[in-house]
Amino acid sequence: MKKLTLLGSTGSIGLNTLDVVREFPEQFRIEALSCRSSIEQLAEQIREFQPRLVCVDKDEQAGELRQIFPDTEFVCGMKGLIQISTDQGVDLVVSGIVGAAGLKPTFSALKAGKTVAVANKEPLVMAGELFMQTAFKAGAKLLPADSEHNAIFQALNNEPPESIARLILTASGGSLRDRPLNEFEHITPAQALDHPNWEMGRKITIDSATMMNKGLEVIEAHWLFNTPVQNIEVVMHRESIIHSMVEFVDGSFLAQMGLPDMRVPLAHCLGWPERLPLKIPRMDPVSLKALHFEAIDPKRFPCLSISIKAAMQGGGAPAVLNGANEKVVASFLEEDINFLDISKTLHSVMQQFYKTISLPEVPSFLKYIRTIEDAVKADQWGREQAMKIMS
Repeated sequence: MKKLTLLGSTGSIGLNTLDVVREFPEQFRIEALSCRSSIEQLAEQIREFQPRLVCVDKDEQAGELRQIFPDTEFVCGMKGLIQISTDQGVDLVVSGIVGAAGLKPTFSALKAGKTVAVANKEPLVMAGELFMQTAFKAGAKLLPADSEHNAIFQALNNEPPESIARLILTASGGSLRDRPLNEFEHITPAQALDHPNWEMGRKITIDSATMMNKGLEVIEAHWLFNTPVQNIEVVMHRESIIHSMVEFVDGSFLAQMGLPDMRVPLAHCLGWPERLPLKIPRMDPVSLKALHFEAIDPKRFPCLSISIKAAMQGGGAPAVLNGANEKVVASFLEEDINFLDISKTLHSVMQQFYKTISLPEVPSFLKYIRTIEDAVKADQWGREQAMKIMS
């Protein structure tokens, strides 16, 4: 029986992971859960799965829950997240915390030699090289749980990097793929959150609408699969049936297909190296009729080119971009800025970054990410620049 820590148990990744665990109770045990604010939902999960450890954000939350669950050990904050990610009784850590908050606990799990199913983009975006080096040194296994990277992982099936000609990430196009460009200035958060294919968290759904999520995925794929950024492409695929493709040096293409359902990549990671017989709706190839692929329109999705430039730059650029993006997406969701301000602000932040690193004296964390602290500082620098520009 695999013993799991689930980071972010009340988010979309957490809920889908728990669905898989429910289906295979003889194969998985939830050892630890973490949650920041949805405490009532967390309490229901504690009743059902009876974890040994639970991490919450604040001492007051822990105090309230201790009265209800006296036999459960409660820990708090970042220290608590690291504790449940490195606990000796845990075999596999599912990293589903949204944003930079997932960086330190995910890194700590790898350092402790755990198998980590990483579903949040930010750790590999902010410190990809450091993560891959640490996993190698610690003998840890990093399993991609994001649907696109899991698709590539399945298609590669241990093929060496030199056999890869291209990695092709598919993009749904998000909620605004057909909306006239002249309406973008007046897009509301509710409209941007209305995704046609997937049910995801608020932040990643906005990233889908701007296609920032694909830019972040390019950076992830570069590190996960040891592939040059220039050999990673993004195409729009409205149906979200093909989740990504690999082109090999001999001209062969392999694609992973299926109905859009996050339980599939998560179950693949939980069961790896074996497959779990999931009871989910199945794809009928006859009903598909056709699959469509389109080039990405840079005018509609300027965030993608901003991301790819940051990926090519390397060093602190991806972490800076990540921090700035988290800040502007939060501001858009709070209706402090309009939709077009997202890409405009990110462009301005990165222009400031490129200007800064050309100066004689530059903070080292903007040039190189050698430690987790460097990644946090670069991320914070991006947030601060975004705040200055927005204000």
